[in-house]
Amino acid sequence: MFSNDRNIGIVGRLIEMFRHYIGLQNEYLRLDVIEKVVRLITGLLIFSVLFLFIVIILIYLSFAAAYAMGPHIGYPGAFCIVAAVYIIIFLLLFLFRKTWIEKPLIRFITGLLMEK
Repeated sequence: MFSNDRNIGIVGRLIEMFRHYIGLQNEYLRLDVIEKVVRLITGLLIFSVLFLFIVIILIYLSFAAAYAMGPHIGYPGAFCIVAAVYIIIFLLLFLFRKTWIEKPLIRFITGLLMEK
């Protein structure tokens, strides 16, 4: 049954099409990984730039708040109040780090890597 040339040619074309299919799947997988890595790097870069801007804005606002309170309660007290606010923010971030930072970050990364 497999001895005639027509069947051998069909089996040869089937094997060649299967090889081509495997090659396309391999290339698709590489492109998918590259896309996800690029999206992850882009997200990290955007987050870094926004974080830097927010930090700079907070520094200027802190100095403005301290200098605005300075004539009323004294400059050392004003700067201590601003520092106390930052300590409270730090403690809140430390206490709620899992719900505010870790879980959203894990959701973002798994959503990015697991999407089809």
